Amino acid sequence: MSNIPQHVAIILDGNGRWAKSKGMPRTYGHTMGAKNVEPICRAAHNLGIKYITFYAFSTENWNRPDNEVEALMDLLESYMKTCKKLAKNNNMRVRIIGDITKFTTSMQEKIKDLEEYSKDFDGLNMQIALNYGSRDEIVRGVNKYIDDLQKNNVSLPLTEEVLSSYLDTKDIPDPDLMIRTSGEQRLSNYLLWQLAYAEFYFTEVPWPDFHEKELKEAVEAYMNRDRRYGKV
Repeated sequence: MSNIPQHVAIILDGNGRWAKSKGMPRTYGHTMGAKNVEPICRAAHNLGIKYITFYAFSTENWNRPDNEVEALMDLLESYMKTCKKLAKNNNMRVRIIGDITKFTTSMQEKIKDLEEYSKDFDGLNMQIALNYGSRDEIVRGVNKYIDDLQKNNVSLPLTEEVLSSYLDTKDIPDPDLMIRTSGEQRLSNYLLWQLAYAEFYFTEVPWPDFHEKELKEAVEAYMNRDRRYGKV
């Protein structure tokens, strides 16, 4: 089991379509999708996975219908409280990646409180991507570097290692495996820098139906692949 992926990144896709297939509103799918996070975290920890990153709300998701965005914001803010219990019960550190300045002050405070509360837990590391877009992340990182350069806090040249330290995922290893649920086969502006050598796994199963069995199947598929990193 030595080649278990240490970091798994998941695009949580299909909540709305799953709900519509059951005659329910799309918001019901998002609610049920949120409830699926904890059992998958437990399953990941039991498999020996150290880091798991969920793509929950992208920079492009603001373009969805206003009522859906509003419902998502309410769900996410409520989930920050739920996540504190999840972190405590599972000895899990939680970090948020993305530009949180776009959220309400109340939401930002809950995010900071959750990160501070869970920072010393040493079990599974869970990252939640909120208002996250990889291009936005890279631009923000480069602008931070330029600002430090102008203040003479850093020097040229800019290297891959230095740029990585300016991204939201600093101190977090790159994903080994990226899973996308619900049949779509694209990255959707997710961890473009970090997924350079990750293995991709696409499944038709929508996120609310993606359980421990499906996670094990994805991990087994990963373990049967030969990762060469450009070598022969």
